[in-house]
Formats: sequence, structure tokens, C-alpha cells
Amino acid sequence: MPQFSLYEEEHHPSPWQRTWREFRASHIAFVGLIVLGVFFFFALFAPLVAPFDPLQQNINALLIPPSWELNGTITHLFGTDALGRDVFSRIIYGCRVTFGTSVLLVIIAMGLGVTIGTVAGMMSGVRSSIVNHLLDALMAIPTLLIAIIIVAVLGTGLVNSMWAITLALTPQFIHYTRTFVRSEMKKEYILASRLDGANAWQLFSHSILPNMIEMLVVQGSVALSIAMIDVSALGFLNLGAQPPLPELGAILADGLDVAYLAPWNVALPGLSIFLIVLAINVVGDGLRSALRKRVSH
Repeated sequence: MPQFSLYEEEHHPSPWQRTWREFRASHIAFVGLIVLGVFFFFALFAPLVAPFDPLQQNINALLIPPSWELNGTITHLFGTDALGRDVFSRIIYGCRVTFGTSVLLVIIAMGLGVTIGTVAGMMSGVRSSIVNHLLDALMAIPTLLIAIIIVAVLGTGLVNSMWAITLALTPQFIHYTRTFVRSEMKKEYILASRLDGANAWQLFSHSILPNMIEMLVVQGSVALSIAMIDVSALGFLNLGAQPPLPELGAILADGLDVAYLAPWNVALPGLSIFLIVLAINVVGDGLRSALRKRVSH
């Protein structure tokens, strides 16, 4: 028999529990999270999920239609390409390359941007003004254009395109971090910490960073969608991942040669890119809405 307690304390959910509750209340955002989770599962466990080697060619199975077509077969769920490679396996491995690379790029860019932005936000005077004007100039240039210029200097290839996109995304994190830090440095709790003798590192780690996490989550989702588009675009333009590496943009470019004979070679990888970017944007909007409602409550 459960014991009754007259002095039972009222349960107050943590800030992240309230955020999750508000996020889950949005059905569209929750569906987007599920879709994003499916692609993340494909990226993480591609060797276990893919039925075929993505590079395996089969001259006896050229341009087989998808399984829902009249001439399709369940063996090749999404059909095959002009070299007899299984499209479903190539898309799964393409998600691993494109999506996995994008996540890695955002993490690196976030680390660099937060470090430089925090230092810039704590500076004042002429140095802070110079950094601010440089950031404003870089923010006016599209990230894809910056990435193309850097790849033109460094050379083509997936690694060079990764460096290019990282360098293109970093100024955004620097800008938002610097703006956030400068606004926080004017608040009373920072002044109280300074009066207690806290140095710059203690101010950042104990006072500023805990309040910055929400902003980084939101900006990280925006940067992830940009990174996905940029990685795919560079692969499509043959500036990023090079054949035979299965990358969604490169797979889409390969399918253009047989687009009239086998439109699924273009439609399916393009649909995969669209769904991933759409899911990232929906989840990002859901996070922003949940954080806003949590603060208002």
C-alpha cells in the first residue's frame, strides 16, 4: 500500500524538460525529429542497413526500375543506376557521407566560432570594432560562394570542401557568439562575478556558457541545413566528393546522364537531400518555438 505524505514536495521540471515538453507538443516538429532520426540511423549504421556494396557494379542489372514499377524487383528497392549499382545502398551511404560530414563540420565551426566570438565579445575599443566590421563583411557573402572560392584555391576533393565549408560557417558562429557575449557582459550577474574576483575563463565557463547553450542549439540547426546544402552542391558541381565515393550531391550529378531513361537516379537522391534539409529546418523551428514558449512561461 503506497504511503501518503502530507509534506510531499511539488515537482518542478528542469528547463530542458520544459523545452522537451513544448517541443513534443508540436506534432510537425516531432515528425521532423523522427525523420531526422531515421537518416541519422542510416548514417550511423550504413554497413548494416545497406543490402549491397555501394560501389559494386553489375552489368546484368543495368537501370532496373524501382520495386514499385512494373518491371521493378524487390531485390533492388530503389532500382539500379547506369553501372548496375544499387541506388538504395548508394543513398544510404550517401546519407552517411553528406549528413555525417555536415554534422562534423558544424561541430568544428561551432567550436572555432564560440572560441573566437567569446574573445571578441570580451574585447573593447578599436580591436572589437575591427572584428565587428570584418564579420559584417563576411556575413554579407553567401557561404556557398565562400566555399567555392576556397575550394578553387585549395583544390577539389571532399577534405578540401570540408575545410572550405567549415571556414565559411565559422564567421556566423563568431558573429552570434560575440553579440551574445557583449550583451551578457553588461548584465548584473556578470558584474557580481567580477566583483567576486572571477577571471575571464571563470566568467565564460560558469556564467556565460550555460546561458549560451540554447542559442548554440538553435544556430547549430540553421548551420546544419546550410552545411547539408553546401556539401551536396559542391559534390554536384564536382568540386567536393569525387567518384566513386557515394555522396548525395555526386550521386545526383551521376544520375543526370540517364535522367530521361532512369529518372529515379535523379529523383531519389534529390528527394533524400530535400527531406534531410526540411527535417533539420522543421526541428530547428520547433526548438526555437519551444525555447521561446519556455521563457515566456
